[in-house]
Amino acid sequence: MDIGIKESDRKKVAAKLQKLLADEHVIYIKTRNYHWNIKAANFAELHAFYEEQYGELEGVIDEIAERIRMIGFLSTGRMSEFLKLTELKEGKEITDSGEQVSNLMKDHESVIKYLRNCIRDFEDLNDMGSADFVTALMQQHEKMRWMLESFLPK
Repeated sequence: MDIGIKESDRKKVAAKLQKLLADEHVIYIKTRNYHWNIKAANFAELHAFYEEQYGELEGVIDEIAERIRMIGFLSTGRMSEFLKLTELKEGKEITDSGEQVSNLMKDHESVIKYLRNCIRDFEDLNDMGSADFVTALMQQHEKMRWMLESFLPK
């Protein structure tokens, strides 16, 4: 593959994207779990909101896996690999909506910080396409985090 980025640099980008893919899977599964098991006065509203968020995360997951393929590497698809790569925690079963929302916000914040580092690293590796790609993902996570925050008491 000759796209103007050394193979060794593309490999570094792919490794960072694999870790991101793992993080996205953890947030996705956690959001689905909370969607199924929520107990709250505003159940219907939050239940629908979680469904919107995990739907958006499904798209993000697919885009990341495809980006890894675009730069010449296989994308992992095994839960065992995701759990090795992620720094996010599955956590215990939680039904309290406030605790659920807080946990998801923290996960999104962790991903946002990781993405900020990826932007700089990808630019340094001359992969502007991946830098632009993760910039857009960061903005999505910033919005998801902000929307979650709106469910917390003031």
